[in-house]
Amino acid sequence: MAVDSGDFDIDESLEELELLSRNIGLYPIERLVQRRTFVDSKWYLGRGKVKKLAKVVEAFNIGYVIVDDEITALQRKNLENATSTKVLDRTQVILEIFAKHAESEEGKIQVELAKLQYELPRIVGLGREMSRLGGGIGTRGPGEQILQRKRSVIRKRISLLKKKLEEIERRRKLQRKKRSKGALYKVSIVGYTNSGKSSLLNALSRGKDAKVADEPFATLQPITRRVKLPSGKVVLISDTVGFIRKLPHTIVEAFRATLEEIKNSDLLIHVVDISDLFYETKIEESLKVLKEIGADDIPRVILFNKIDLVSKEMIELSMERFPKALFSSVKNGVGIAEILERIESELSKLEETVRCLVPIDNIGKIYSYLDRISLENQRLMDGRFELVLRGRRDLISEAIGRVEGEVLK
Repeated sequence: MAVDSGDFDIDESLEELELLSRNIGLYPIERLVQRRTFVDSKWYLGRGKVKKLAKVVEAFNIGYVIVDDEITALQRKNLENATSTKVLDRTQVILEIFAKHAESEEGKIQVELAKLQYELPRIVGLGREMSRLGGGIGTRGPGEQILQRKRSVIRKRISLLKKKLEEIERRRKLQRKKRSKGALYKVSIVGYTNSGKSSLLNALSRGKDAKVADEPFATLQPITRRVKLPSGKVVLISDTVGFIRKLPHTIVEAFRATLEEIKNSDLLIHVVDISDLFYETKIEESLKVLKEIGADDIPRVILFNKIDLVSKEMIELSMERFPKALFSSVKNGVGIAEILERIESELSKLEETVRCLVPIDNIGKIYSYLDRISLENQRLMDGRFELVLRGRRDLISEAIGRVEGEVLK
């Protein structure tokens, strides 16, 4: 059910909520929408609509009511009392899906942290109700005392989990620093969940390591592979956690370190499911997440995937709307070569042509870098080789330094 405030397409949002619910084994059978400018602070819906909801629950023998918003502890308590059934909100559904797919140590920590951060303020809200269960003026009732202890336990656990994530992030930064010595370009595959990002990584890297599943959030941790471009250069391409409408703040906060890996990219491949009727909205939602994590200024290429599922007219219409976009059917191997060529083209815009001098005895060592930089010309000059190299200046400088050469201005 949902309150339609007019801020977004309510039918689109409910379709997505149904997909999310099915992924945790809940199958919606009825929808209830109330159109109003704001939600009721106590009931979420208006009182009349709550009575109608209770009748619907009773008539269909419904086991769960799922709300297409994040609700407060009081709203949940009142709705559950009024309907005599369990109430879940959108955030809880998303958290359950994340928990389902958390396989790594980091992923499990992040999901537990997100759940506790979601739960803590709701325990605080219930404390006011529980404090009425006895106790004199100015004293805490037994209910409040129990909740106070529970809040304390949760806060300590949150603190411990944050420290664990900080340690994981510290190790990741060391690994990133080591990788930077190789100075390979980094490309991140981003986009709405279930758009085909993992399948794209497998296709580009000719592997099957990235988990592929027709369900939301199949990938929670970045998976990185070395990929050779048409010129022979090698880049790092990463699959990342998918985005979604109303991505809960607790998820963004707990997964911030993972999401911010995207910020270290030189290029983003923004994958869009062209068969999704609401793909334009989902492009906008993805851009909101990129902006929130500070990655909205990174060069970005839009890739419309799953063209095998739509008509030629639909593809042509999307080409008109997004003239610089790429189109593919990753499942059928269509467009992969064009994607690799486009990646190379976009990354070449970040490169420079640099003249260098290298001692004759060390000239052989420079060739080990030619999967990352291009040798455009060379000639013997005054007992040294003059090289014309093209690539990232930081990589060229690092390579020439290792062979005791000199970068010319």
